[in-house]
Amino acid sequence: MEKSDALVSLSALAHDMRIDIFRLLVQAGPDGLAAGEIADALELRASTLSNNLTILTQAGLIRGQREGRSIRYFAEIEGMRRLLSFLMEDCCGGRPELCRPVLEQIACDCAPCGTSEN
Repeated sequence: MEKSDALVSLSALAHDMRIDIFRLLVQAGPDGLAAGEIADALELRASTLSNNLTILTQAGLIRGQREGRSIRYFAEIEGMRRLLSFLMEDCCGGRPELCRPVLEQIACDCAPCGTSEN
């Protein structure tokens, strides 16, 4: 991941509503949530939600899948893993291999729920 991509992801998460959306989608797992379900759960107006979903999608942290007239959203755990990898690449006194198991565990823990797809 390039620094500019990391900044886009961090900027997307640096908003209370967007981090709530991302966490809600992580909790939803492989089933994801329709936009209306997200709006209801977080008590958001559709226009406000739409703007924030667009920002998270452009940052590669969530993805949408059209289902008829609605869109179902899913957390992109791989996008978060890439961000964490970027942030931790110089960890452990210049020995990033020591942090690699933590990052691999994140991907493995989420693989059964289906959110580590690209």
